Amino acid sequence: MRKPIFAMFALIVVFSMLLAACQPAAPAAEQPAEAAAPAEAPAATEAPAAAPAAGDRVQVRWFVGLGTGQQPEQVAAQEEVVKKFNESQDEIELVIEIVNYDVANDTLATQIAAGNAPDIIGPVGVAGSNAYSGQWLDLDPLVASMNYDLSDFDESAVDFYRVEGEGLIGLPFAVYPYFLYYYKPAFDEAGLAYPPHEWGAKYEDGDDWDMDKLTELAMQLTVDANGNDATEAGFDPANIVQFGYYTQWTDPRGLATMFGASNFVDENGKAMVSDNWREAFNWYYDAIWNKHFYPTDSYINSDLLAAGNAFGSGNVAMVGLHLWCHACSESEDWDIAAIPSYKGEITAKLHADTFRIMKSTKNPEAAFKVLDYLTGEAADELLLVYGGMPARHSLQDSYFATLDEAHPQGVDWEVAKAALNYTDNPSHEANMPNFNKATERIGAFQTLFQSTADLDINAEIDKLVADLQVIFDEAK
Repeated sequence: MRKPIFAMFALIVVFSMLLAACQPAAPAAEQPAEAAAPAEAPAATEAPAAAPAAGDRVQVRWFVGLGTGQQPEQVAAQEEVVKKFNESQDEIELVIEIVNYDVANDTLATQIAAGNAPDIIGPVGVAGSNAYSGQWLDLDPLVASMNYDLSDFDESAVDFYRVEGEGLIGLPFAVYPYFLYYYKPAFDEAGLAYPPHEWGAKYEDGDDWDMDKLTELAMQLTVDANGNDATEAGFDPANIVQFGYYTQWTDPRGLATMFGASNFVDENGKAMVSDNWREAFNWYYDAIWNKHFYPTDSYINSDLLAAGNAFGSGNVAMVGLHLWCHACSESEDWDIAAIPSYKGEITAKLHADTFRIMKSTKNPEAAFKVLDYLTGEAADELLLVYGGMPARHSLQDSYFATLDEAHPQGVDWEVAKAALNYTDNPSHEANMPNFNKATERIGAFQTLFQSTADLDINAEIDKLVADLQVIFDEAK
């Protein structure tokens, strides 16, 4: 059992890390679940190509570096977890390799090319694992043969790791659900009821809680320097002091996910945009340039919105954002609410970190036993320093009790728990051909429509798809 003083110390460290990540230097693009390494991260520790296991033990190598895990307090916790595992049994020797984030991909690629790949990788999110698509072990046969109990997870959280043609490539571990953060004073001053906390519930006036209702409220909650809201004559869009809504720190794939799960690539590897995503981009463009309840790029990067940390600024009434940003605001005047529906369907994009086993492992059963340990017995200790919400139901109460200590205003964390029933599948972070270059082009599209008035937005969407096809073809 961990000492309470250690728990509180780790809590303070994690929250300070999250708060630092929410400062003005944060980019407008998606803030990943996996965190970049500090400037002075631990040096890479690679196992030798033929490192012998201790005695008759089977050696399992755990590679850390593609995501979070390099902060000093994380290193210490991970090493303690390894020590406890090795002392608890005499069949498997767990060896940890911690590699600087900046060189982790190159290091892992070199190991794979040399036939010296580690057994387990993680923690790592969807985007961080895309470079190794097709190289992850399908866990379904091991789950079946070892009678592994998945009942402690939401079914949707397990399905999140099911990839067509690859199977079950991970077990739920650290999740960062998505919902609305909202500022109570903004609603109180406008005389409006708060958005519903229950997923799928109606708004207080009996209307459906959908994208149309969010639009209606967001306009009433957008206020200029003269006190006019965006529905009133004389409203000045050049002098806005409070916006009604913003989707923070994500790219167009994340922006569009409230309109349904999709991606820019079809099952045949061809560039595409779904009808619901086209509708999403039209909605955002209209919100920015015609209805004015959503900030332009210049507003996003202004002091008014804390140079990108709109939630932390306190000057946006509703912000779509993940759980990992609960520490991004120093205010206690906020709570959280459900994502609105689109055409009767609710989609709440998910960030998630887990551990994955490589197909090349020579000891899949031993690796799975380690995976079970990391996502089970050791999960509480690791999640404390990683800062993630446990995917396991059995660990969630203690996690949210810890968050209550940090946010004494009484946040309705049931909203976050229930969000896991509405995750996006396919993930908005799912793989695409020529992933990095495609992501850059998608980001350029976002900058364009958030900073340029009078665009033919549908023509720009068509141009994006055409450009993505060229980028995809380059990877053939």
